[in-house]
Amino acid sequence: MNPVVLRTVARMMMPVLLLLSLVMLVRGHNAPGGGFVGGMLAVSAYFLYFMGSDVKTVQRLVRVHPVILMAVGLLVIMGSGTLPMLLGRPFLTGLWTRVAGPWGSEIDLGTPLLFDLGVYLVVFGTALSFILSMEKGSEEIEDNERRGA
Repeated sequence: MNPVVLRTVARMMMPVLLLLSLVMLVRGHNAPGGGFVGGMLAVSAYFLYFMGSDVKTVQRLVRVHPVILMAVGLLVIMGSGTLPMLLGRPFLTGLWTRVAGPWGSEIDLGTPLLFDLGVYLVVFGTALSFILSMEKGSEEIEDNERRGA
């Protein structure tokens, strides 16, 4: 495929894939989806963009180091598990509350969504780190081949 075509398609598909990843994240507790699927969809959007450009462009898009995303995700997971313990309930017990939604509706929010958000961040950070490190490794191999090493 022509890199110009791939770059254009990636630029158009990235927002769609990221939005779909957020939909999967939010609906994951009550329907198929969740943090893992959402995180993999998000990283696939960045991978598609990476295929049409380079590592530096993707790193500028992310703006946060993948290790920080993983650490924040783990903290969110631990927070969602320990919050019920502060209220005298077992670790990882689901706590729920209702908030006002659009057009007079109510939305159920709970600690399972926080847990899924943590998983989303860990999966996204881990997979993105893996992809970026693979590319750095291939750049080193190409540099060594050019030098004749």
